[in-house]
Amino acid sequence: MGVYEDLKARGLIAQVTDEDAVRDLLNNHKCAFYIGFDPTADSLHVGHFVTIMTMSRLQKAGHTPIALFGGGTGMIGDPSGKTDMRKMLTREQIDHNVECFRKQMAPLIDFSEGKAIMANNADWLLNLNYVEFLRDVGVHFSVNRMLAAECYKQRMERGLTFFEMNYMIMQGYDFLELNRRYNCVLEVGGDDQWSNILGGVRLIHSKENKDAYGLTLGLLTNSEGKKMGKTEKGAVWLDPTKTSPFDFYQYWRNIGDADVDRCLKFLTFLPLEEINELTNCEGSALNKAKEVLAYEVTKLIHGTEEADKAREGARALFGGGADTANMPTSTITEADFADGSIGALDLLIKIKLVPSKSEGRRLVQQGGLSVNGNKISDPAAVLTKTDFPDGAAVIKKGKKVYHKVLLG
Repeated sequence: MGVYEDLKARGLIAQVTDEDAVRDLLNNHKCAFYIGFDPTADSLHVGHFVTIMTMSRLQKAGHTPIALFGGGTGMIGDPSGKTDMRKMLTREQIDHNVECFRKQMAPLIDFSEGKAIMANNADWLLNLNYVEFLRDVGVHFSVNRMLAAECYKQRMERGLTFFEMNYMIMQGYDFLELNRRYNCVLEVGGDDQWSNILGGVRLIHSKENKDAYGLTLGLLTNSEGKKMGKTEKGAVWLDPTKTSPFDFYQYWRNIGDADVDRCLKFLTFLPLEEINELTNCEGSALNKAKEVLAYEVTKLIHGTEEADKAREGARALFGGGADTANMPTSTITEADFADGSIGALDLLIKIKLVPSKSEGRRLVQQGGLSVNGNKISDPAAVLTKTDFPDGAAVIKKGKKVYHKVLLG
């Protein structure tokens, strides 16, 4: 099976500009391709995972990935899928975020010499002469066609600034620049990037009289069509200081039954035959597949040691064991106590298990909170230092969320 057929069999391919040409390119030739990353945060998150894994699959098939960091376009912000204009970042913030991205991609992408390319569009966008750029590039973009694109239509009612209108032109120019510098002939991105990718394909054809191609990937959504990667605590980050390896593991271990097969195909290197065997079951029998998914994904991002620790910790907890060594942990100090006690709801907020007291109150009233195995039934309950034997307490939220609290 060629790499194109593998991508298709896994359900990864959403749209492609010329399927026969792209299939031949990926299966029978070696090419440079690029995927863009918008550096609006200092960590990649689960939403980036599909594109990074696809980049890795294509690299393993012999192609050369270009990771393009949007140091220039990031100063504008992509309106695709957004209802409001993004906050504009400084050059220093963007440079910091780009460096964080590079480190997080390293476990999956081989950046050794000749194997992959890291580029930053700030290198060519920030020094452009605006009038020359419009004469040279802007003339190839139809405003009517741009306004018909889904990414712009979604913003028209709220107001689309001319500042953001430039994004598609800049992304198209990125593709042209990469084609000139590295003979990049394929852009890969999420399916929400389809209109932007088409702009670049057309620009290369107009300016260089050469063929270029685009391929979009299905977004990581659950069976209800909602984007995955969000929890009550917020986004699921690849940075272990933002989302601990244990929490990362637990996120995948607890996904819905209907999402296991899709996630195994999108986010692991397991052969399709093995995935089909794992998911050819229902109910509690799917727990094995969920554990395999959680372990494989955690290993890819955080390494074997952290994946082993997360799996062992989860098995101990759900098996009724007392091993809390690998559990997410917070520390509270003397200053957090008032007259020797701390309210249960205050503690939940302090360790970020709930965003507000109203949410904590609802949790308690629904019977979803326990401390050291003892259920808390009164929202006004307080904890004293005696509730922290040996200087620690285990908080359980709902059926599957555990958190250890240490006295500092």
